[in-house]
Amino acid sequence: MAETQATRQDDALRAAAEAIADGPDGAKSVSNAPSRDELTLEISIGRKIRALRQKLQLTGADLATEANISSGMLSKIENGGISPSLSTLQSLARVLNVPMTSFFADFEERRDCSYVKSGKGLPIERRGTKAGHRYELIGHSLAGDIVVEPYLITLSEDAEPYTLFQHEGVEFLYMLTGKVHYRHADKTYLLEPGDALFFDCGAPHGPEVLVETPMTYLSIIIYPRS
Repeated sequence: MAETQATRQDDALRAAAEAIADGPDGAKSVSNAPSRDELTLEISIGRKIRALRQKLQLTGADLATEANISSGMLSKIENGGISPSLSTLQSLARVLNVPMTSFFADFEERRDCSYVKSGKGLPIERRGTKAGHRYELIGHSLAGDIVVEPYLITLSEDAEPYTLFQHEGVEFLYMLTGKVHYRHADKTYLLEPGDALFFDCGAPHGPEVLVETPMTYLSIIIYPRS
């Protein structure tokens, strides 16, 4: 089963890459992916009503009485067992003091999740690829106003320094193995396993002195979605 899940995730990540767009650094960034498992509208509405009721510290009996429905019907609604009428939803919304549209918000909002097994990242070509830097995309964001691109970057023994990366957004680096002097603007930072660096990507940056190779580090780039 584990092998099947890994295969499916690998296929999903590759399917997502079919809709890639140019990233801030000439990279191929993921902008789409397979949809999540469908959640029924009845279950989504039921969960929302239960959450709102509990937030107001109302018992099921209290809510049912105030909304003029039976406790049994409310139980079925909260468990997603029936599709409530609009008049029933209006009554529940009145008692819970929320607009009726709030019952549908969680169903329509996508809640995506990216799961990538070890060694199953998607190889991506970036500006440093020609210098022997290997990039593996290990996740993808699908919605919202920002793009988040997590990469596992590997520099082999024959990799070359490259300090001319420059693009929009911010970047977070976390050193895993090896050792490097990493340049950002007019300063350099010695990065060893466990060290982190967070910076504005508008300034030139990149590994300047490869002290100990091979090396690997996590790079997370965040920039506005165009």
